[in-house]
Amino acid sequence: MIPKLHYISQGNSAKEHLENIQKACTSGVELVQLGLKNVSEKELLKLAKEAREITSHYQTRLIINDHHKIAKEVKADGVHLDKTDSCPTKVRAYLYTWQIIGATANTLQDCEILIDKEVDYISLSPFRSTTTKDNLSPALGLSGYSAITEALKTETPIIGYGDITTEDVKDILETGVSGIAVSEEITQNFDTIKTFNLLLNASLTEEKRHSFK
Repeated sequence: MIPKLHYISQGNSAKEHLENIQKACTSGVELVQLGLKNVSEKELLKLAKEAREITSHYQTRLIINDHHKIAKEVKADGVHLDKTDSCPTKVRAYLYTWQIIGATANTLQDCEILIDKEVDYISLSPFRSTTTKDNLSPALGLSGYSAITEALKTETPIIGYGDITTEDVKDILETGVSGIAVSEEITQNFDTIKTFNLLLNASLTEEKRHSFK
């Protein structure tokens, strides 16, 4: 089962990324995506090993962004592929059978392709325009999320991403999206992890209540 809250690490240096991953784990996040970019593979491997040590201690899942070979080497829980990265089918053949694959989508067609390639979750982004990533596709908003989830009717978890705040959670879950990935809102205040978890678990309680009717 894919956790409903993903923290995508931020920081101005590798050290800051690790410190923030530690804070996120301490605050109760269940899944961390190592978000450091624009470093050499050697540096990223070193960082991924250190991140794996931290997340293992807290029994938090670790996802490596883009680099599936590093994900396998450090025995991370999986890899997240952006739209320009390797094909999920080829990555699946390379990884351990227990490792998960997430991938980024922006359109209904993107999602359909990824579902055909049997990814474990889809990050549907951006929810709104964000300053944390360059060259982003147009913002989808609540209407975009609703239109895509209604057309898909898939069991594959859809994770919303893109400048999401605690105030957005209830409305986003009502679109059919099953969870969220957050970077900036959490990095600014790690106590928000508790709030996000409460809001997301409240939705889980609602699902259970309806299933017994």
